[in-house]
Amino acid sequence: MTIEEIRAAAAELETASAEDILRWAADRFAPRLTFATSLGIEDCIVTDLIARAGLPIQLFTLDTGLLFPESYALWKQIEDRYRISITAVTPQFTVAEQGEREGEALWEREPDRCCDLRKLEPLRRTLAGYDAWITAIRRDQTPERANAPVVGWDSRFGLVKINPLARWTSPEVRAYVSEHHVPYNPLHDSNYPSIGCTPCTSPVMPGEDPRSGRWRGKEKTECGLHLRIPVRSEN
Repeated sequence: MTIEEIRAAAAELETASAEDILRWAADRFAPRLTFATSLGIEDCIVTDLIARAGLPIQLFTLDTGLLFPESYALWKQIEDRYRISITAVTPQFTVAEQGEREGEALWEREPDRCCDLRKLEPLRRTLAGYDAWITAIRRDQTPERANAPVVGWDSRFGLVKINPLARWTSPEVRAYVSEHHVPYNPLHDSNYPSIGCTPCTSPVMPGEDPRSGRWRGKEKTECGLHLRIPVRSEN
């Protein structure tokens, strides 16, 4: 798709339902289409939508080796519930090997470097085999995501990026989960609105920004997967 075609699709699908956006994506890109689930509550909704519609979309998650036990338990629960397989994408080095090469607790000293090694490089390697990928990001989550299109060109990874929940709000997320009995991480009910790796995720207290529990005490609020790089309007 050209940039103009992508923008036209985004405009056409802006008011479409998440189900219709996913069906469009499957019709247009499958089998070279994948969903990168972070096992967050929004990701659980996208998984539910894909499974309910029986869409031919492959799923994977970035297993950094530092996920919460609750996240690993949810992973298995989802696979059992929907009878699907979520592929584990792992970094080149284990946590112990990274410690030997980079020094212990790299996430404390150079969190961007750690995210690059344990998330960005594995994701880049995986997405190289696809023409489009699906995420569960919402516009109201962070300023960086505020202008996320329903369909856009991901210049960071070189493929089309589809965000079927871009327009959803937090109350809509909770309403869907309740109505359809979608399994989700119990940490979300214990002041963890956003859940990543154990060393870099902490509870969020009342009145705090929902992302304040990620990389607490640092300016960092994104691992880098969803930071946008401007693109020129060209074929």
